[in-house]
Amino acid sequence: MHYEGYIIRPPSEANSILLQVTLGCSHNKCTFCGSYKWGLFQIKSDDIIMEDIAYAAKHFKRQRRVFLCDGDALIIPQKRLLKILVEIEKQLPWVTRVGVYANTKSIKLKTMDELKELKAHGLGIAYMGLESGDDVTLKTVKKGADSERMIQMGRKIREAGIKLSLTVLLGIAGRERSEIHAKETGRVLSAIDPEYVGALSLMLIPDTPLYKDHEAGKFPVFKPKETLQELRTIFEHTNLTRGLFHANHASNYLPIRARMPRDKEKTIQLIDEALAGKISLKPEHMRAL
Repeated sequence: MHYEGYIIRPPSEANSILLQVTLGCSHNKCTFCGSYKWGLFQIKSDDIIMEDIAYAAKHFKRQRRVFLCDGDALIIPQKRLLKILVEIEKQLPWVTRVGVYANTKSIKLKTMDELKELKAHGLGIAYMGLESGDDVTLKTVKKGADSERMIQMGRKIREAGIKLSLTVLLGIAGRERSEIHAKETGRVLSAIDPEYVGALSLMLIPDTPLYKDHEAGKFPVFKPKETLQELRTIFEHTNLTRGLFHANHASNYLPIRARMPRDKEKTIQLIDEALAGKISLKPEHMRAL
């Protein structure tokens, strides 16, 4: 396989075939992210992509899923992206689902018919970083979209029949806007009603603008219980019809996996017990990106 740069994939795609079809991220402006600062965004050549699919067909017959790396593969023009999916169908017929990263820009560029066409040829899930439902925070971290755009594009993906996994960031708004960030994030999650929500705890990455703000004393890092309180508020204000809300990423202090709405009250009680010191939190040295 022809891998370049720093490969990023969602935790749930750990056992998937990682097919790198783009390099970097088409947005690449978020102040907290250092994943793609090494180079400009580009789409890899069709020849290399097809060669990697052929390699996967020979060597990865046990994997049932494919994830298209890197950031925001959905931005690939429709004809080229469809060609990739059709080739996966042809050469890897055992694959049951293809996943991609997406952002509001790439979703907006696709028509509903185009999204449904991608769905018909195997695109089963899109992962999108919401980070926050608070417009002030979204603007501050240069996310490139406000909460209304997030809601519109999230609903669009779901209407096309493609499952949606949203990521939110605990601690991204700082102390002053923590409660607003939490409540607004719950509001937006409820409005989109995705199949999956993943809450990650902010970990500062050297050389990013947010890290530099922290070094200059402009951005505080949350203490564990502050992070938990924010998680509780988000959780309390999130209402999903049947989504899975998890906070079991390596960055989190308290592993949570809750089926909504069934586990909502039980999970709030769990967080309260952790806040009261009745449950041990993950030590700082065991947290990771």
